Amino acid sequence: MKKIFDIIKTNQLFDGINIDDYSAMSDCLGAKIKTYLKNDIIILSGDRIDNVGIVTRGSVRIFKEDWGGNQTILADIPTSGIFGEVFACAGIKVSPVTVSACSDCEILYLDFDKVSKPCCKSCSFHLSLIENMLKIIARKNLMLNQKIEILSKRTLREKLLCYFDYQRNNSAKFTISFNREQLASYLCANRSVVSAELSKMQDDGLILYSKNTFEIL
Repeated sequence: MKKIFDIIKTNQLFDGINIDDYSAMSDCLGAKIKTYLKNDIIILSGDRIDNVGIVTRGSVRIFKEDWGGNQTILADIPTSGIFGEVFACAGIKVSPVTVSACSDCEILYLDFDKVSKPCCKSCSFHLSLIENMLKIIARKNLMLNQKIEILSKRTLREKLLCYFDYQRNNSAKFTISFNREQLASYLCANRSVVSAELSKMQDDGLILYSKNTFEIL
């Protein structure tokens, strides 16, 4: 129990909640743990969703797939990250996205209805959970706005520079989590076109890069 709590306590959902509350909270929220192998489908688009998931080991990817099988990556969720809360909070019971395991992983599931509403026992941690969930939703909204801003740029170069600006956190040198295929998917572009534009940007003296490490000049 302590091992799992030490992982999830870094998630904003559990701000202000201590390990003494965790056992009672797990029972109250219908907590259950499931494990998956790399590339397993955790949630398939069209599946019913009643839980929020917290990654306690490994990482997962959220993406959409069109009728041609082309994937658009929406987010990568690392260990201690949360997924499914936006749809659950919006009352969406059928998942519009697919979630897959990027690696062997373990997911802690919590019943969203029990997370978002105070229970009859008036558990002390419930108010903190609700307040923390609102903050998480607000943060996800900001991330969505960032992606909208990136994709609204007219040229691929402008999209890349805008994406890098958000990733670098005021540091000239930084590393991104996406490989070229994933970066192209995130930007809704062709991989070869993205690779070619990165080379041009380096030739033009805008950036230096090696694999996933970049430097803004």
